[in-house]
Amino acid sequence: MVLYLILFLALLLIGMPLAFSLLAVGLSYFALAEHIPVVVAVQRMVASSQSFPLLAVPFFILAGHIMNISGITHRLIQFANLLVAWIAGGLAHVTIVLSALMGGVSGSAIADAAMQARILGKPMEESGLPKGFSAAAICVSALITACIPPSIGLILYGYVGNVSIGKLFLAGIVPGVLLMFTLMLVVYLTAKFKFKQSQQSLAKLPKLAEVLSSAKDCIWALLFPVILIVTIRFGIFTPSEAGAFAVVYACVIGRFVYKELSFKSLMTSVYESVDDIGMVMLIILSSGVIGYLIAYEQLPVSMAQGIQDISQNPAIVLLICLVFLLFVGMLMEGTVTVLLLTPILVPVIQSVGIDPVHFGVLMMIVVTFGGTTPPVGVAMYTVCNIMKCPLETFLKDAAPFYLAVIVLVVLLAMFPSLVMFLPDNLF
Repeated sequence: MVLYLILFLALLLIGMPLAFSLLAVGLSYFALAEHIPVVVAVQRMVASSQSFPLLAVPFFILAGHIMNISGITHRLIQFANLLVAWIAGGLAHVTIVLSALMGGVSGSAIADAAMQARILGKPMEESGLPKGFSAAAICVSALITACIPPSIGLILYGYVGNVSIGKLFLAGIVPGVLLMFTLMLVVYLTAKFKFKQSQQSLAKLPKLAEVLSSAKDCIWALLFPVILIVTIRFGIFTPSEAGAFAVVYACVIGRFVYKELSFKSLMTSVYESVDDIGMVMLIILSSGVIGYLIAYEQLPVSMAQGIQDISQNPAIVLLICLVFLLFVGMLMEGTVTVLLLTPILVPVIQSVGIDPVHFGVLMMIVVTFGGTTPPVGVAMYTVCNIMKCPLETFLKDAAPFYLAVIVLVVLLAMFPSLVMFLPDNLF
């Protein structure tokens, strides 16, 4: 298996697309194996697509594109701007709050970071914030999208690990909110004491009437995550049905409430969604082949035994898994990491009594965090390219954000009740 891992990394380094790198490694294993026919690889690809819960992914991707084009996202930006633009750090707070609000809309950290870099990147620089700091705030705040429902990563984790997606959605809310406040504290302290940003350059403290008026204008967008959680919790919708509902919801609100969604713009969002869905689904199908090889080689059993030989203390096992995920997340895209490592790590953590829901939320934060760091940080490179920010400048200003995220992950790992409070009490 080590040789195939080296082959996989080599293919990535020479620029082969992720899905094809996975497929090449999987097919090469089947071609060289004596006891497994190559046709099994094709069967596993087909089997990977035959999943009802997996329908939630394309539905939520389409819903996110429709909401971006129907005026919902624009209203969320205005609301976030009104709420926090008056605090030292200005628009950097706006991008963090918007990530929390958009977590229930886009479901993708990379999509969220790219959208905010295009919309808020230049205004943040014009407000007096350095380019590196602006890019870092946009990129790292997109981590919140990994927690707030309907996180696509949590859906995939639940699907692969056979974990309740409804519980995962509830478990992600408190960590997402804590992450939002943690990053806002970093922005405030940095803007106040490092950049010496004066209050005169910021927006005025909003009046209650202004906040209520703005909230009323985007109430349908704010209600979306609430409706999602309630309908899944009480069994009205499965996660896949909730995704289909999200598409209908976005169309109805965009067309009949905000009246900004036309047939032409709807078709545009459908075309854009097809690109994103095709990329994600090809990765999922290719990872199905790798997943079969992992099970065939009994890697989960070997890894569980190896970790248990080191320690059977749940805290130490959790720490080992999270450190491992952090390094893997720095090298691989988050979706692939979840699809490949969930079937390996879930049996490991369950063998020592760790709740897979608690672990799933931590896993999503850590592997998404890897996307904001070198050497293969997709979100990092996306934001830096859009904002034309040198990598060394980004890394220098991102250091306080990195430290804050690591400290929060440690706290969430040490105190599981912070993650499990909502699912334990509502399920």
